[in-house]
Amino acid sequence: MEKIAASLMCADMLNIQKELDYLEQAGCDLLHLDVMDGVFVDNLALGPEWMTSVQKKTSLPFDIHLATEMPEKFVEMFRFLQPETISFHVETAAHPVLLIKRLKSYGIKPSLALNPATPLEDILPYIDEVDQILLMTVPTGFAGQNFHQETLEKLRELKNILAQRNIQPLIEVDGNINTQTISWMKEAMPDVFVLGTSALFQCDDANSYQKRIQAVRQAINTYR
Repeated sequence: MEKIAASLMCADMLNIQKELDYLEQAGCDLLHLDVMDGVFVDNLALGPEWMTSVQKKTSLPFDIHLATEMPEKFVEMFRFLQPETISFHVETAAHPVLLIKRLKSYGIKPSLALNPATPLEDILPYIDEVDQILLMTVPTGFAGQNFHQETLEKLRELKNILAQRNIQPLIEVDGNINTQTISWMKEAMPDVFVLGTSALFQCDDANSYQKRIQAVRQAINTYR
């Protein structure tokens, strides 16, 4: 069963309680939270105090993406929130295996994040140990970017490798995910779909959110 994750960096921050209520009513499965340090990417986003306030206002589980250098430090900053998943970029970790083990010891599912420009080979030594792989279909850092078509081949190759190894980490996709780009993934359908400005946000009411999420689920089931 597919999971729909709403990217909160795309939400109306001045009306976040309303946004959270609408997402819950619409049947969203996860809240995707991008942590950016201004070093690994040229942007800043979503600190632990803000996430603490959000967590008090929703029952939806957190899916945290560390778009940062030194993910070891940021894991310690965010682990008290007990997110369902924390993703980190393998090139930023001093010892990826040790960080994966640390996340598991905290009861958090480890996930590897992969930018379009990062070779798939970089994560292959670690994919047997993680619960999820976050495949970015745009470069990490900013909302509103165009989908990178070359990531479709990377998605197909990843699916084949997982099948060959007989392992089943979830594949999550993030970056301009909508009904059209989902149709392009029909040869290798992911499991978790992060929705942002192109498919979900900027709605006026809960019913609009529900219709958009239903349209995405229908597209997934059509092309699966």
